[in-house]
Amino acid sequence: MVMTSFQHTRESHGERWRRRSITLPLCFTLALLGISTLLPMLLLTLVIDLFRPSSWGWSRALLFGVYYLLCECAGLLASAIFWLAKFGLGDRRYQAFHFSLQWRWARALLAGLKVIYRIDVEIEGVEALQAPGPLIVLMRHSSMADTLLPAALLSAGLGWRLRYVLKRELLWDPCLDVVGQRLPNAFVRRESDDVGRELREVQALAVGLGEREAVLIYPEGTRFSQEKHVRALERLERSGSRLLERARAFRRVLPPREGGAATLFEALPSADVVILGHVGLEGVEGVRELVDGSLLGRKVVLRCWRFPPQDRSGYPMAWLYERWAEVDAWVDARVDESGPGGASEDP
Repeated sequence: MVMTSFQHTRESHGERWRRRSITLPLCFTLALLGISTLLPMLLLTLVIDLFRPSSWGWSRALLFGVYYLLCECAGLLASAIFWLAKFGLGDRRYQAFHFSLQWRWARALLAGLKVIYRIDVEIEGVEALQAPGPLIVLMRHSSMADTLLPAALLSAGLGWRLRYVLKRELLWDPCLDVVGQRLPNAFVRRESDDVGRELREVQALAVGLGEREAVLIYPEGTRFSQEKHVRALERLERSGSRLLERARAFRRVLPPREGGAATLFEALPSADVVILGHVGLEGVEGVRELVDGSLLGRKVVLRCWRFPPQDRSGYPMAWLYERWAEVDAWVDARVDESGPGGASEDP
């Protein structure tokens, strides 16, 4: 079945192209500038790094920044070629090419991080992903970089076609904007004035899901931090949630928000759930971690757990909080073994 009804978020053509009139020219301009000035800029950052105990952080950040821009440009050019060839490809192949482009882009960015920052990535419990789906995939969210892991590892390595629930702000990334909106993904407003409308968009992702397809959502809704944990507890207290006491016990994860996860549980009652926990990317929030050397040499471990649909009978969110407590305990143990920067060397 070809999904054509999910290819765009709810926005006008004017809104979309106003954004792209900024992001697309800026992306290609910065990439050209980065390539043309790479050598002198690299010499400058090397000099700066000589006087800073930063593990050559400025130089690494420069190299990754230019590499990121080149990946963006390559993805945009490929998407333009696919668009020009759309009528010759047919709808099914057109979408298949974009799925391939989506995970190849993510895999390329992750590969750049692994080489430039000497990051080691491994996956545990991969047998949970061998049996067919469809699946609901729930992933812990602790950093900007962990958004690359599912496409790079589940799609590239295991052949899963993932439909994402992502925050709308990510449309300012040109490749995610262009390619992501040609695929069955939902870019939702986290603080929308019409929550029902956002949830209907999430629910639509469950339509026509095949046996090697999955819907992936970050049920916490945002990246973990202690401040966000406090605010999440306050929100649960104001709503009178019976899950408040369970949420108070979490140390490394945020309490899952009910809307998105509960919507998928209802829309896909017979689907297995795969939960993805990971350690090694704690505290990676932006450019600062690329520059200060804190990302260098980390070991990232992705852990998979799979659960059949009958396990979440009754009150599915109570079941999810129990599973999230297990993820919390696993993350806490691994971080305590190795410190805040990564996973143990002896998994």
